[in-house]
Amino acid sequence: MLKDITVGQYFPTGSIIHKTDPRIKILVVFAFIIFLFIINSFWGYGLVLAWIVATSVASKIPAKMLFKGLKPLRWIILITFFINVIFTPGDPLVSLGPINFTEQGLILALRMAFRLVLLVLGTSLLTLTTSPVSLTDGIEGLLKPLKKIGFPAHELAMMITIALRFIPTLIDETEKIIKAQKARGADFESGNIINRAKNMVPLIVPLLLSSINRADELSVAMEARCYNGDNGRTKLNPLKLIPRDILILAISIGYFILIVFLERII
Repeated sequence: MLKDITVGQYFPTGSIIHKTDPRIKILVVFAFIIFLFIINSFWGYGLVLAWIVATSVASKIPAKMLFKGLKPLRWIILITFFINVIFTPGDPLVSLGPINFTEQGLILALRMAFRLVLLVLGTSLLTLTTSPVSLTDGIEGLLKPLKKIGFPAHELAMMITIALRFIPTLIDETEKIIKAQKARGADFESGNIINRAKNMVPLIVPLLLSSINRADELSVAMEARCYNGDNGRTKLNPLKLIPRDILILAISIGYFILIVFLERII
C-alpha cells in the first residue's frame, strides 16, 4: 500500500506540462482547489475530472499511476462518506434502529467523496510533473514579493520541497524496515487494533532514527556546499514566463470559471 502513495513522486516524460513554468502550475493547482469547493453539481465534477484526464494525457502520465494514489485514502473516503450519510438530517431513506440514512446525507456524502477524489488526483499532477528543484523555484518565485517585509520565502520554499522530496524516500525506507522485521518474526497484520499498534513499535523506532540520520546527513551536505540561503545565490536556469505558460493559465482558469457560470444559469 505504501507504494501507492504518489504525493512527492516525480515522473519525468518531457511533456509540455513538464516544461511549463512551475509558478504557473502552482497557480493552476490553487485555482483548481478553490473552484473545486465552489462547484456543487455532479456534472460539474465530471467536467473537472475531464480536465484532470486531459492534463494527464497531455503530461503523458499513466492513468494507472495517477489513480493508484487513491488507494491509500480509500478508508478516509469511505468513513467520510458514511459520516455524512448518517449524521446529515433530512428525509430518511433507510432506517436501521436509531441510525437513519437520509437523502440529503447521501447527496452530501457523494459530493464530499467526489471532491476528495478529485482533490487527490489534481494535486498529484503537480508533483508528478514538477521536479523538486523546479517546485522550490516556483514557490520561491511566487513568494518573492513578500521578501520586502522580511518574509523568509526561500527558506519556506526549501522546507516544503525537502518535505515533499523525502516522502518517497521514507516510503522506501519503511518498506525495507517492514521486510527486515518480518524476516525476524514480526507480525504487523494479525490481532486487534491495540496489538497492531504495539506491533508497530519495531517499525516506528528504526524509521524515526533513520529520518534523524538522513536529516543530519542532509544538513552536513548543505554545509559542505556552503549553503547559506538565498544570499548571493544565482540560478543556472532562471524562470522565464513565455506566452505558452500564460495561455495554459488562462485556459485552465477560464475553464473553471465556465463550469461555475454554467452551474449558475442551468
